[in-house]
Amino acid sequence: MPADKGKKQKVAEKGEDENSSDYLDGDLLISIEKLQEIQDQLEKLNEEASDEVLVLEQKYNEIRKPVYQKRSEIVKSIPDFWLTAFLSHPALSELLTEEDQKIFKYLSALEVEEATDVKSGYSIHFNFNPNPYFEDAKLTKTFTFLDEGATKVVSTPIRWKEGMGLSNGTHEGKGNKRPLNEESFFSWFSETPAKDMDDIHDEIAEIIKEDLWPNPLNYFNNEGDEDEFEAADDDDDEEDDDDDDGEEDE
Repeated sequence: MPADKGKKQKVAEKGEDENSSDYLDGDLLISIEKLQEIQDQLEKLNEEASDEVLVLEQKYNEIRKPVYQKRSEIVKSIPDFWLTAFLSHPALSELLTEEDQKIFKYLSALEVEEATDVKSGYSIHFNFNPNPYFEDAKLTKTFTFLDEGATKVVSTPIRWKEGMGLSNGTHEGKGNKRPLNEESFFSWFSETPAKDMDDIHDEIAEIIKEDLWPNPLNYFNNEGDEDEFEAADDDDDEEDDDDDDGEEDE
């Protein structure tokens, strides 16, 4: 009889443990559901905040336009302003060949134009004085953000004057001493995808839009932050090394 009593006690304890476990699982589920509700509220508030920030950004884009225009007029009176700013920029300076620098002497204005709906994209305009290199007074590269993360990129096809076109990244003019493997900055205008693509990353456009355009005087005065771009270059080098290691492992 005592043995039967012990068995009954163990069975009772096991039943209590199972009931306790069910109770805890039920409490846990309720807590997770409540937490999800809170998280949903936060997501909704974040979306509302983002929408309000965009509205505010669009408002101030309009307010800044005449100020940018005034700045542009003053810049036109400063010889080689944009050439100097580019050459003083730690990332952009590496993109200009000697021949490009000659062309940049005719660059009278640079402008970043946000789309009316800032979520839709932006354009970068290069305005040139009459020059012996190409017919165009303005070269533009436009980035349009489409649904589902795709980006449409459209550039001005450069109408080079005779003997001044780009062929494999080099000028065709006689007497050109540039190495054949040295790529012109102006090849950037032909670097557009054949069709809309996801995750297009145009580092040149991003640097011009986010860093050079807001305060080009920083770079004209050679006061730019080189450390930021050196750190970015180091990160890129590490990623390249990782990719190479991965290929070797295969």
